[in-house]
Amino acid sequence: MTVTEELEQLLKSLHLKKVREILDEEIRHAEKEQITYHEFLLRLVRPQWHAKQEQALAWRIKRACLPELWALESFPYKKQPGVNRRQIRTLAELDFIAKAENIVFIGPTGVGKTGLASGLLLKALQNGYRGQFVRAQDLFDDMYASLADHSSRKLINRLARLDLLVIDEMGYLNLKPEQSNIFFKLMEERYNRRATLITTNLDYDEWHNFLGRRPMVEALLSRLRHHCHTMKIDGPSLWEPQG
Repeated sequence: MTVTEELEQLLKSLHLKKVREILDEEIRHAEKEQITYHEFLLRLVRPQWHAKQEQALAWRIKRACLPELWALESFPYKKQPGVNRRQIRTLAELDFIAKAENIVFIGPTGVGKTGLASGLLLKALQNGYRGQFVRAQDLFDDMYASLADHSSRKLINRLARLDLLVIDEMGYLNLKPEQSNIFFKLMEERYNRRATLITTNLDYDEWHNFLGRRPMVEALLSRLRHHCHTMKIDGPSLWEPQG
């Protein structure tokens, strides 16, 4: 085996794909420019590091189940006067995640709640945080299914560890008490530990209509709103023609 062949095999075994791709070009560059060994090594390692970062981000995005890769920068702020752009920019700094604060977007269908939530989650993923986007109905369906195979604790543990959990479209759902109980337990374990973002078309005083017992709902809201940024979006639907 030649030195070149051995080097190729070692790079392959170490999964240094990017280094393998650029090695010949960088060797030619080093010989031509007579760069130092340190600079040569840096020119090999830096692209490999960036490639690893891109792979990690792609993995986090895949696991997050984002409906679309909506960026906050592309949100149509001019068409939606109900959204405070400065407040969104402040939230996009992601201090709320480090402080385990919650966000609740309240407003009718079509005003941009899901887009803003997705944009904040994408920003979090790009900054190394782990997160997940889930429709409220799907979440409660998973909770109900977990009762059958006794996997509720496993489900709660997985969701409780996420740096940012986005629950979209909390509304009038037909829930069983068991589903509400699992949801209360999840929110209890995320309280003061992890950030949760909820979009809903219901004001807080309507939550007991679908979550059940008022005392439990009041306890839930007390924790949810303790450290919370609530934004009520009172504006036009973005899906309707603008007059």
